Amino acid sequence: MTNPIVITGSGVVSAIGLGKKPTLDALLDGRSGVGPLVYLKTEHKEFPVGEVKMSDAEMCRLLGISPKAISTRTALLGMLALDEALKEAKITTDMLPGIGLISGTTVGGMDMTEQFYPDYKNNDNHKEYIAVHDCGSNTELTAAHFGKFAFVTTLSTACSSAANAIIMGANMIRCGEADIVVVGGSECLTKYHLNGFNSLMILDNRNCRPFDASRNGLNLGEGAAFLVLESAESAQRRGVKAQAILSGYGNACDAFHQTASSDEGEGAYRAMQEALQQAGLQPADIDYINAHGTGTPNNDLSESQAMRRLFGDNMPPVSSTKPFTGHTTSASGSIEAVFCILALQHGFIPVNLNWSQPMEDGITPVHQSLRKELRHVLCNAFGFGGNDSSMLFTKTEL
Repeated sequence: MTNPIVITGSGVVSAIGLGKKPTLDALLDGRSGVGPLVYLKTEHKEFPVGEVKMSDAEMCRLLGISPKAISTRTALLGMLALDEALKEAKITTDMLPGIGLISGTTVGGMDMTEQFYPDYKNNDNHKEYIAVHDCGSNTELTAAHFGKFAFVTTLSTACSSAANAIIMGANMIRCGEADIVVVGGSECLTKYHLNGFNSLMILDNRNCRPFDASRNGLNLGEGAAFLVLESAESAQRRGVKAQAILSGYGNACDAFHQTASSDEGEGAYRAMQEALQQAGLQPADIDYINAHGTGTPNNDLSESQAMRRLFGDNMPPVSSTKPFTGHTTSASGSIEAVFCILALQHGFIPVNLNWSQPMEDGITPVHQSLRKELRHVLCNAFGFGGNDSSMLFTKTEL
């Protein structure tokens, strides 16, 4: 790209830790955060999940928010991740009126809605939480904790939401609409969320095993991550160091099925191809692919076919990091983007946990710790309805 878009700050919270330091340690140590349900109040304890290891009250205390304040778990997770990203990029409150925020979520405030729904029907108790049910309200809650942004926008394209927020922010910078845009996503676990995926029969009651012959579904997770995207000129002018370059991205929709990917992985193939073309790179230039890799029979086979179509016999190392965090759905694109940036900075490929046996017609992921200098990393995030996105991150010495 002639006018590079750089990442000058990033923040993350997930089942493997609050912030990038514990996240990096867990990725390097191969330590999963997926386990039995603790915080979500549901009778379905049979499914392992990737919960953030904090209650809402603990997050409020950490953020300096009154426990009586109207908020949601999605918004609180977003605040924690956004705080780290803004501090890293040296973004101060007085700068926010010139900076946009784009966030992806689908669950929004369902955690509070389902908790207080009987009250909504029978009396006026807790009706204030109706106003924070929708996705946009959760982004507004997250933003308001820090100050007044130039604009606040919410995207909801299922599991590609945060990735598409990154793409939208990058497009605004490329078009000269903004110099700095904060992008990412946040998603909490809810009963509706858990039961919905269970009704699709794609939850595994064991820890998920992406690209394994015995794979039997996904583990749900929760978390948030945000990236500060900035034009290279703006970063140089402000004297902030770039963590990585967003060198390319692509979005495609194969519209094959409401919840399934096509056998050939058409949308995934086109999204990856577009990202490569925009970056001016060839398949052989890619050093690592952070796959969408949900652990479902459909996704892993479809994504394998898409990668085989694009990379042929020269498949780069591939792994899914969802066994670490669970599938964080709408937030997965930005959470895994942060993992890719950490991999570029520290020279390693995250292991594909729980893998033991090759699947028929699939790829063989990285199943042992691997230290390797990386230059170009591809990150996939695919959503229901075939809304598929890929992002390309490149190492920088700026």
